[in-house]
Amino acid sequence: MKIIKIWIFIILSISINIFIPYSSFAKNMPFTQEDRDRIIAIQEDQKSLQKQIDEFKIDTNRQIDILTENINKRFENVDRQFNDIKTFMLWGFGVLFSMMVSLAGFVLWDRRNALAPAIRRADDIEEREKKLEAVLRELAGKDANVAEALRHAGIL
Repeated sequence: MKIIKIWIFIILSISINIFIPYSSFAKNMPFTQEDRDRIIAIQEDQKSLQKQIDEFKIDTNRQIDILTENINKRFENVDRQFNDIKTFMLWGFGVLFSMMVSLAGFVLWDRRNALAPAIRRADDIEEREKKLEAVLRELAGKDANVAEALRHAGIL
């Protein structure tokens, strides 16, 4: 039953579309001189708008070029500042390291000069000790008491 209703609806729709002409719904309106003048005015307005759009594009492109140049100049300035900072830091580190090396050299030089008198004195004392030991051995050979004292001290 449902299928029959659908088929009836389809057949009625097709028949209405075939038998009722669409041209009866359209109105035939004459094209007047006023309509023609309006179209010409619209075309002129369209041309003037197109000129304005083209001029706007040119101005916009010019402004974009100017902004691009300004941005490039700023980047060049920033690059120059970075190079200046880098150069300053390299000089600063160079001076710092040279001062550290100079300080290490000064410390070594100072230690050597400060220890030199103590080393000379130690050498003098050692030489005196050798001389005294030689004299005591010679005395020990002549005197038995000196020899016994030196044996007791562990020198002989």
